[in-house]
Amino acid sequence: MYGLPQTTEVRKQLPKKAIYAKFELKPSQRESFDADIARIDVVAVVSTSTVPALSTGTEVKEFYLLAVQLKRKEYDNKNIALLTKLIPQRMVFALQFEEQTQFAIYHTKVISSVWKATEEATLPLSGLNLDTVWENIVTHIGEIEVTEGNTLAEQIKVEDVRTKLKAQIASLTQKLNKEKQFNRQMEINAEIKSLKKQLLNLK
Repeated sequence: MYGLPQTTEVRKQLPKKAIYAKFELKPSQRESFDADIARIDVVAVVSTSTVPALSTGTEVKEFYLLAVQLKRKEYDNKNIALLTKLIPQRMVFALQFEEQTQFAIYHTKVISSVWKATEEATLPLSGLNLDTVWENIVTHIGEIEVTEGNTLAEQIKVEDVRTKLKAQIASLTQKLNKEKQFNRQMEINAEIKSLKKQLLNLK
């Protein structure tokens, strides 16, 4: 499944009612969760016993792949974050809507891949130990390129800053195009130049 070895495959449903009962979700949380998620199944376990070629990691001993059937494609990201808090295991989510799949993973925050046809969605296991495999899955899903000298967590923070700066530049550029006062145009243009300089200085 999703390119993982057959030895990792399992099939165990996680009933939503059991999740509600165990974790005592607030009514608003239950409503939001139920509006997005139809069904959850554990479909794979990656560990040294299911993939003997891998050695255990310092941080990661095993992780699970969960298939999550969605009721709508535009789901609330908070519900995926909620799952990571409710279940104290490292998990990768294969979010499925109709014939498409999007991978999601939590590593300092929820990181998601682009949507792909389910038959084309794969999760490569790259690395000699589970720590490395996990980090490579995070970078694969998030299309993150870790700059030399940065840890993965540091690079994720850098990417967050980069995204915010680009959004600010785009917003100011729109304002600049609409602004008629010359002095204000100069001020906005200076702000844009400052933000672009910060963007260039990011590692």
